[in-house]
Amino acid sequence: MAKLILSLWIALGGLLTINSYAAIEVYQFQAPAGEKRFQVLAEELRCPKCQNQNIAGSDSPIAKDMREELVALLNQGYTDQQIIDAMVQRFGDYVTYTPPVRPSTWLLWYLPFVLLAIGGLVILGLAYQQKRKRQQALPIESDAERQARLQQLLHSKEPNS
Repeated sequence: MAKLILSLWIALGGLLTINSYAAIEVYQFQAPAGEKRFQVLAEELRCPKCQNQNIAGSDSPIAKDMREELVALLNQGYTDQQIIDAMVQRFGDYVTYTPPVRPSTWLLWYLPFVLLAIGGLVILGLAYQQKRKRQQALPIESDAERQARLQQLLHSKEPNS
């Protein structure tokens, strides 16, 4: 019985240590500011495989490759813009969160504003139509007609005594 309990405790301890194993990537930078630039660029670049996740937070193999290439480009002395251009050239515009404005992305950049303007015009048109309907539905009385109707209402009521 003691052997069984001891073996269960050992098995339980083994199960608890499985989750503590995690790969930690360590990169060597030639410049002291390289690590800070790496963190900033890794937050700015999107993983092509993951949905809206940057390469700093992604565990996919392609994100790992992108991080390694990022370190290599930083150590070769590339500027931030040169690194972003190299990543875009290799992986496409999808890796940046702000794609460039050019004819192929005009829809992406300008369609929301066009739709907003159209929606505003539709709302203004509907409001104008409602206002016209209300004005046409109400009969227009002259002051004399109103006074006569008011006098009729006042005289038709008997005073409370």
